[in-house]
Amino acid sequence: MILYLHGFRSSPRSFKAQLLAARMTALGRASEWRCPMLPVSPLAAVAAAEAQVAGAAPEDVTVIGSSLGGYFATHLAEKHGWRAVLLNPAVLPQRDLSAYLGEQPLWHGGGSIVVEPHHLDELRALGVESITRPERYYLIAATGDEVLDYREMLAHCPGVETKLIVGSDHAISEFADYVGDVLAFCGIAPAELV
Repeated sequence: MILYLHGFRSSPRSFKAQLLAARMTALGRASEWRCPMLPVSPLAAVAAAEAQVAGAAPEDVTVIGSSLGGYFATHLAEKHGWRAVLLNPAVLPQRDLSAYLGEQPLWHGGGSIVVEPHHLDELRALGVESITRPERYYLIAATGDEVLDYREMLAHCPGVETKLIVGSDHAISEFADYVGDVLAFCGIAPAELV
């Protein structure tokens, strides 16, 4: 089962989520795909993610997290023993999002969220000091990320299998080039990905 967690102000309609969902459908594995709309509260977001895969064995779950979703994915991988793919993950979102308190527009479909100071406290509570089993992780980090510093990602993920993209951007605009690698890490056999 693959659980995709979108980033801050994003949604299941993000282009990375849509690319992965389409590929899972093409492989006849749409029933193994989960991509919830996450609430603004970090604790509620983690609870919503856990509910999506309730009852699944830890070895049957891979969580993919983009940006803030990568922060949540790290927390969940450490808590449950899941595999995790981190796409330009946030490392210190309580610091980074302190500049976004108040009402913030969503990227897809209109609407907005309200970021409150207690949400930063919730983020702190979900922090992972260090990754315990790097073999469970796959990191894709872009040096051209204009939102987050790829060097913080690398420092937080020592020993993790890493694809460092020279250039690119926070969204990883050429993500289609990496979908096969991501799904292979999730346990989909290479023969299926041809």
